[in-house]
Amino acid sequence: MALRCAAPGRVRWLARALAGSARLLPPAAAAPGPPGPARARPPQLSARFASSAGSGTEGPQRRVVVVRISSPFAWLRTRFYYLLIRLYFDHEFSIEEFTRGAKQAFSVVSKLLSQRKLDLLEELVSAEVLQVLKEKISLLPDSHRDALAADIDAIMYTTEGDVRIYYDDDGRKFVSILMCFWYLNGANLPDEVPGEAKVFQIVFGDENTKEKKHLLTANYEFQREFTEGAKPDWTITRIEHPRLLE
Repeated sequence: MALRCAAPGRVRWLARALAGSARLLPPAAAAPGPPGPARARPPQLSARFASSAGSGTEGPQRRVVVVRISSPFAWLRTRFYYLLIRLYFDHEFSIEEFTRGAKQAFSVVSKLLSQRKLDLLEELVSAEVLQVLKEKISLLPDSHRDALAADIDAIMYTTEGDVRIYYDDDGRKFVSILMCFWYLNGANLPDEVPGEAKVFQIVFGDENTKEKKHLLTANYEFQREFTEGAKPDWTITRIEHPRLLE
């Protein structure tokens, strides 16, 4: 089940996605979430920022420290689900490998969204989510659309937000993992964006060479079907860019 960067004989959906020939779970087969309570909200995070001038010609050094604030119960709950995944679905599952693959997928998809290349997302994102994205992207100002893109090196922090294992009415088995990303972006955003929510700003360098970056968040949910005979591929069933893609 793990997202692997290099493992002969196993599915490497991200590599195929980057090559333009990904075979993710067909959108029609994506199952809705289980009935009951609403999906869990991403964990609360805080951040500390610092920059210092470098010596010689190396230029300013950059450092962003993100501090996660989470409850012990949530941490234990996700670890218990990882254990269930390894016991009943994929004996070689590793959240570390999954996280590495999810970061790369997030970077690829966010850039395609920013460039309005939604046709390239058809094999990566569920049909329901893609339809909503098409409606929202068309209404975004250029500054907000530019802010969606996340370079892989600009992702400052990644963590899991929620893990679910469930069956649909037809007995099909699914696993979904919500990943939360914090990333730096240099788009020309106002200090306050719709919703009256503050956007973190970080200034690197001195007055003559200062560079302003915004620290933004995004939540992507990855789902895979584990029913016998199903394709061992993942699809993105939830995309959120708070304060940007509302």
